[in-house]
Amino acid sequence: MKSLFCSAAILAIIIAIVTPAFALDDKYLDANGVRIRYIDTGKGEAIVLLHGGTSNLESWTSRGVVDNLAKDFRVIAFDARGHGQSDSPREPSAYGRQQALDVVRILDALKINRAHIVGFSLGGSTVAQLLTLHPERFLTGVQVAAAGRSPKEANDPRIETEAAEIAKDCISRSRVMRQAPEGMKPTEEEIQKRIAACRANKSFDPLAVAASLRGYRDQAVTPEQMAAVKVPTLGIVGTLDHTLKAMQQLKVIRPGMKLVLLEGVSHTGTTGIQGRPELVAEIRTFIAEQRKPATAGY
Repeated sequence: MKSLFCSAAILAIIIAIVTPAFALDDKYLDANGVRIRYIDTGKGEAIVLLHGGTSNLESWTSRGVVDNLAKDFRVIAFDARGHGQSDSPREPSAYGRQQALDVVRILDALKINRAHIVGFSLGGSTVAQLLTLHPERFLTGVQVAAAGRSPKEANDPRIETEAAEIAKDCISRSRVMRQAPEGMKPTEEEIQKRIAACRANKSFDPLAVAASLRGYRDQAVTPEQMAAVKVPTLGIVGTLDHTLKAMQQLKVIRPGMKLVLLEGVSHTGTTGIQGRPELVAEIRTFIAEQRKPATAGY
């Protein structure tokens, strides 16, 4: 009998850990002809979370980010077009700027005038573009490991190579190796496991994701546009992240941006930034700082 009680207690703990504290029912909306899957949970000022390329909104829910923020905010997260359970157009023209405008379409549909916005990697580049296209819709912007795409970066020939690899093998070997820190490059066996897992993922459309990469050309933001952003902005990046230099350069271009470096943190993997508790803590601290009244001058 005692063992049964123990088993029941353990089961209760497991359920408590894996069950979100807030309802995360899938919802869908039409974004200019593309069906977008999203979740909307919590109450308070709205925060929109944008995931990275080749990922989906579960990258936020599975790490407890949505659950944490929903205690004090209304949290909206969605599968970017071409990802997860959203529609997957296969033309590059359906991506780029259209991915940014999907955020505005969602805000309009939910009747939200202004929101905080947080984006990681591809999502961070989307944030960078949105802060130039529709700054009036955002209270703050958080760019996680993504400085935005300069015209040169948006037309980098490596993009086509990586897109072709994804279309053929489901993942881009060169992209994986480029993003992994020195000394932490995956082995061939690990890459093959990733390919197998990717191909087994029925919600992953390699041709749509490849089109999304090819749409990067339509995400270009000039240094002048980056410098002109007035929305309070936080940049967060790990010291092992391949985007570290670009984030530091953005700080030079936009001196008013707060830049936080997380020691020993990389873009993805076991030391990836999305899984770090400091990420949510820094987002919360930054938003709280923006709410403080300005000190009167004398």
